[in-house]
Amino acid sequence: MNQITRQIAMETAIAAAYEAGRLTRERFATLDHFEEKDDHGDIVTEVDYLAESLILNKIRRIFPTHQIRSEEAGENGLLSDWLWLVDPLDGTNNFAVGLPLFGISITLAYKYEPVLAVIYEPMTDRLYVSSKGEGMTCNALPLKQREVKSLTKARVGWIQGHAVQNEQRAVKLRNYVDVHTKRMMRLWAPTLQWTMLARGDLDAIIVYNSEGEDLYSGILMMQEAGGIVIDYNGRPFKGMMEQPYLIACRPEHQSYFMNMVKEGLA
Repeated sequence: MNQITRQIAMETAIAAAYEAGRLTRERFATLDHFEEKDDHGDIVTEVDYLAESLILNKIRRIFPTHQIRSEEAGENGLLSDWLWLVDPLDGTNNFAVGLPLFGISITLAYKYEPVLAVIYEPMTDRLYVSSKGEGMTCNALPLKQREVKSLTKARVGWIQGHAVQNEQRAVKLRNYVDVHTKRMMRLWAPTLQWTMLARGDLDAIIVYNSEGEDLYSGILMMQEAGGIVIDYNGRPFKGMMEQPYLIACRPEHQSYFMNMVKEGLA
């Protein structure tokens, strides 16, 4: 991506995230109904559709030949080296019950390698931006993970796919992590957990088969903040994957969390 294209893509994603965020903030706590989206307990609201339309219209207007995959609209039917991944309201369940924990996630990938990510938290007005090789910012200020000298009881975010919520192996690992950490966090809004991890407010995230439009913005931000993202065997994660089983943490904590996952699955 040349510098001009990168800048235009970044400006487009930021403007789209702000506009969708403004809508979700204005409509927060005003819902009178929502719809069940599937048999796994996921839901969708009219605000999901409205926010998605705002974002997609902005991207299409500037990049009409790019492929887009969005949470509600699905694929746009185009083939391109460029792929936009859009979750217009990550944390819909929270939004629907009046819990102010949700965000907007927009990622741009080139040949299935994430190169640009924007996450906006409307209720705190925090905008996170990451561009591959250029670090990460929060509200335009450079952001890196805070240093942690020792790790006794960890704070871990758990992210799990809807389809494998009750899978025996998943339940076993989830219970083990819950018991062997200071706190295991499940926010119903994965992108907020990724921003917490990038800031250093979480020590790790464990992903159990949770591929989706909201995954890759967080991964890129963690990597650009100085962290690592690996699979359960310690191999560095690259590109995109249909069934990701991942650990994200600081480099110096890799062995600690790999052992935790290994013991949890034993």
